[in-house]
Amino acid sequence: IKKTIKKTYGKRGDAVVQKNYDAVDGALAHLFQVKIPAQVTSSIEFPPVVSSKAPDFVKKVTAEMIAGRGDLLPVSLLPADGTYPTGTTQWEKRNISQDVPVWDENLCIQCGKCSLVCPHAVIRVKIYDEKELANAPATFKSTASKWREFPGTKYTLQMSVEDCTGCAACVEVCPAKDKSNVSRKAINMAPQLPIRETERSNWEFFQGLPEAPVHNGLLKFNTVKNVQLLQPLFEFSGACAGCGETAYVKLLSSLFGDRALIANATGCSSIYGGNLPTTPWSQNSEGRGPAWSNSLFEDNAEFGLGMRLSVNHMMNYATRLIEKLKVIIGDDLADALLTAEQKDDNDIKAQRERVVELKSRLAGETSPEAKELLTVADALVKKSVWIVGGDGWAYDIGYGGLDHVLSSGHNVNILVLDTEVYSNTGGQASKSTARGAVAKFAAGGKPSGKKDLGRMAMAYGNVYVGQVSLGANDAHTVRVFQEAEAWDGPSIIIAYSHCIAHGIDMQRGLNQQKMAVDSGYWQLFRYNPALVDEGKNPFQLDCKPATLPLKDYIYTEARYQMLHKSSPESAAKLLELAKGDVAERRRMYEEMAAGAPKLSSIADDAVTANSTVTPTA
Repeated sequence: IKKTIKKTYGKRGDAVVQKNYDAVDGALAHLFQVKIPAQVTSSIEFPPVVSSKAPDFVKKVTAEMIAGRGDLLPVSLLPADGTYPTGTTQWEKRNISQDVPVWDENLCIQCGKCSLVCPHAVIRVKIYDEKELANAPATFKSTASKWREFPGTKYTLQMSVEDCTGCAACVEVCPAKDKSNVSRKAINMAPQLPIRETERSNWEFFQGLPEAPVHNGLLKFNTVKNVQLLQPLFEFSGACAGCGETAYVKLLSSLFGDRALIANATGCSSIYGGNLPTTPWSQNSEGRGPAWSNSLFEDNAEFGLGMRLSVNHMMNYATRLIEKLKVIIGDDLADALLTAEQKDDNDIKAQRERVVELKSRLAGETSPEAKELLTVADALVKKSVWIVGGDGWAYDIGYGGLDHVLSSGHNVNILVLDTEVYSNTGGQASKSTARGAVAKFAAGGKPSGKKDLGRMAMAYGNVYVGQVSLGANDAHTVRVFQEAEAWDGPSIIIAYSHCIAHGIDMQRGLNQQKMAVDSGYWQLFRYNPALVDEGKNPFQLDCKPATLPLKDYIYTEARYQMLHKSSPESAAKLLELAKGDVAERRRMYEEMAAGAPKLSSIADDAVTANSTVTPTA
């Protein structure tokens, strides 16, 4: 076994080999015989697979799949049209983490960072009237809220410890420290089992608290602090503990989930996003949430464009019907429905109320047009269409479709979860993989540079482009999501996503994101076509020049260490080339930020910066 370990993991370093040796020695040292009794003597009973409070479908179908009895289900119990109920991950309660975060309300500054970065949405926040605490469990925690818009309210940061994966990203990001003991923060890890029962009760009570009236025009969700008050509609996914992708997906769901249609490319995001038996996409107290569907790897962009065209068609059809039925509807309501701007959540809320009134006025009408309008009336409310996938889809196999959709001019939003490798299928190199990184099909370190997808998208001139890193600048990330969705045209967000395939301690994933930016490897920027009409440069570089040597970033990750260990000379050569990549990319971005370059020069640069990229029409 040790010989095989040395052969398999030798290139990862002596420390990794020794840890595997220790595991072998430890196993041998602790072998003992287990005598099987003739009859069961334990008094411990297994809990039910799901709570008795779960919906019937979950108890009859989902629970049977969780228990491994899915092949015994009769076909008659399965959805005839292939659609499954959302929000079912909340019933799994996997209890997989030995240690979970515990909140210290006396140290907390209510910044919202822990809630934002939690990859599995187990950290939730609510502000509420103090009277709501009348029947709170004795262990339920609260403190005075720090929002001037909601004076006199209480604040609670609650964890669902049974859904936590123990990644500790929340502890890493927490800025609030105990001055008398700097190792202690406002969130600290503690054993889960002793607090499981009390925290289960606290979680159930927390869920019963009313959601804050955040859509009353008092708050804008352009800050991390305010975003924490939004309910995430993507929760408790089965992604790797500390996943670098899911925090971005969760942010999307918090900001736009109540009106989102999501086309998801096959990959990690389709596995943790919609793999049976449970679904993490959820809905709010009003029953609104994302409509999600998974498409093929190669055509997901076109699939999402089809969603947008369908929504547009229904909206246009509803518009024509309203024009025909103005006498029945009334000029006031008809004109209000057709001219509503729907720029923010408050506008959208008002439009929903108008649609409710429209349906009320059409009730009892028997004309074919009135019946038709009832079926498409909801299309009058703004929909947010998102196309989601990884770098293997966006940079490689689905790039042709992605480029087609960007060129269409239609109002779609694209989120690229960039792990720089084909994560779900085993770690193959993609065109997003950086020079010098080791991956399948690039065992000697990838010889070519990373494709600059962002600048290629900018070449169209009418596409919003944002590149973000949550661990480096969370406020910038929130701003880019808001600006991208607000742009009435194509948008693309390229999000740096640390991954277990990088060979890192996932607890430190956000720090890896920060180092990527600090080293100049990953640049933060926005290209906003809306600024052109204001006479401003649409390109804004949102990060400072490098303050960290590139090697101090990349050699903290096994994907680079492996080559440095197995072939130091090759690693050194590729490192020098990679430094050149970083310097040249920064130079071009600084030129773009200094003055509005011609679009043709942007396109030329995007092609010539990497000789492996073929120019598109």
